[in-house]
Amino acid sequence: MSISSAAHSARPTHGITRPALVRRWLYAVAAIVAGLVLVGGFVRLSRSGLSIVEWEVVTGVVPPLGDGAWQEAFAAYKQSPEGRTVNADMSLAGYQRIYMIEWFHRFAARLAGLFVVLPLAWFLLRGVIPWRRSAPFLAIAALFGFQGFLGWYMVASGLVDQPAVSHLRLAAHLMAALALLALALWTALGLRDGPRTGPRHAALGGPRVLGGVLMLLVLAQITYGAFVAGLRAGQLSNTWPLMFGRLVPSGMLARYEPAWRNLVSAPETVHFVHRWLAWAVLMAAVALWWTLRRDGRLRGVRAASGGLALLVGVQIALGVATVMTGVALPVALVHQGMGVAVFALAVGLNHGLLRA
Repeated sequence: MSISSAAHSARPTHGITRPALVRRWLYAVAAIVAGLVLVGGFVRLSRSGLSIVEWEVVTGVVPPLGDGAWQEAFAAYKQSPEGRTVNADMSLAGYQRIYMIEWFHRFAARLAGLFVVLPLAWFLLRGVIPWRRSAPFLAIAALFGFQGFLGWYMVASGLVDQPAVSHLRLAAHLMAALALLALALWTALGLRDGPRTGPRHAALGGPRVLGGVLMLLVLAQITYGAFVAGLRAGQLSNTWPLMFGRLVPSGMLARYEPAWRNLVSAPETVHFVHRWLAWAVLMAAVALWWTLRRDGRLRGVRAASGGLALLVGVQIALGVATVMTGVALPVALVHQGMGVAVFALAVGLNHGLLRA
């Protein structure tokens, strides 16, 4: 084989000249997004998210400097609903603590944005990623910017009348972060696989459907987790499996009219759904593993399905521990991190099923 023909055969058919480098960048983006989700969880659990009452994209990079600047920021916070009610007796030192937690959250998000935009610009300008293949990468950058807007849109809901953010906006903020993580991970896995050269396995129709159902159930469960967090419903009951002394509490559809509103806004109903929807996720994960257990062609996918079922079981145990410890911060953070891991593995598993 000549040098020219060898070079031609080595050239990636997807058009990206350095797929390994781009793939590592995408994995790093996915990991950073997962880390930001955990930082956001810590912000929420420490009740720090409403400490900065303005969205200063540029000047907000630097925290208050000097006593005068801190007093000015503290005075603005004291005019907010949370500052007037929940933390009316807070000291300046206490305010500085929650301010710096939220400031770090925003600062980390800014740095992460640079990590997304600057390498992507270099890839495009140097031709590493051809413009004809740039759509998913530009979508990642756009989604990251939109995620920042949603973060402020969520915070703004707690600065008007109520000293808490909208649980619906919190869920939207989290879902946008997971969409960003999924897009980065899915694109990276596609670069690893390269172009498909053989036929698909026709016998995988059932597992693919199960994988899709499992993905929807995982998304629904995480959404309800966001509802529980936003409504602070996790503190309603510290017993399991009973709530308020009953397996199925009474009046779960009676708080709001029409009745369906209770499924997304009544704290006790949201808590109940989040508890038991987890078992539907586990059953779907086990069913998928069961259907793949004898397929010798897909060892990696089968192993991933077994690992996912195991992670879901661990996640349920962590959820029970979170309830029974009264939402202790370390346990709740591990529970949230495991939820992100379950989601990421479900994305990878579905990718493997579709590419098989």
